[in-house]
Amino acid sequence: MRVADQLRHINERINEACNRSGRSPEDVTVIAVTKYVSAERAQEAVDAGITSLGENRDTELIRKQDVIKGSPEWHFIGSLQTRKVKAVVDRVSYIHSLDRLSLAKEIEKRAPHAVRCFVQVNTSREPSKHGLKTEEVIPFIRELSDFRNISVEGLMTMAPLTDDTETIRACFRQLRDLRDQVQQLNQTNAPCRELSMGMSNDYEIAVEEGATFIRIGSSLVGNETGGVNK
Repeated sequence: MRVADQLRHINERINEACNRSGRSPEDVTVIAVTKYVSAERAQEAVDAGITSLGENRDTELIRKQDVIKGSPEWHFIGSLQTRKVKAVVDRVSYIHSLDRLSLAKEIEKRAPHAVRCFVQVNTSREPSKHGLKTEEVIPFIRELSDFRNISVEGLMTMAPLTDDTETIRACFRQLRDLRDQVQQLNQTNAPCRELSMGMSNDYEIAVEEGATFIRIGSSLVGNETGGVNK
């Protein structure tokens, strides 16, 4: 199915979720997660009106960035190894996976300017997932107070893959509450206005709970082998 058709359907569902929660759809940015698709498919997303693309590997990000037209904003959404920071830090608009001090120090060292970051939080406490525990977030952000090249724009999380909507909703609410706590720090380099949460299977719940960035792959651009999930 064409990306434009999928995007139209997703936008309709975002609008409905915003109506239910008293929000404006203009406050929600769709990031097309293109890690499983070709540059041609990613280009189709940009041509359909997508302004943000997300990659989780430096090699794929660089390869696609060099050929895709239209000047989308690029988001690094995967776990970032410190040795890969140099390759991506001046190529992306946002890093969604800041989760440890060693990574922060490398970004601070390599960045030519302040990099907009999301602190990744493991709200579901699943051992298989990266991210800080909820109780570690405030102390971690305080540790970053003297970092000139890091701007904590917001927090990011991934809810568990489950049909239990209340479990999903609870993870997103935790992140929103944490975001509010970070804002109360009034820390210059941590405005923390944004929430990066929600993927193909749960983005409507995320929007209802305050997401400003949602990361959608299979439902929007599909994948190289399995097509588009409806």
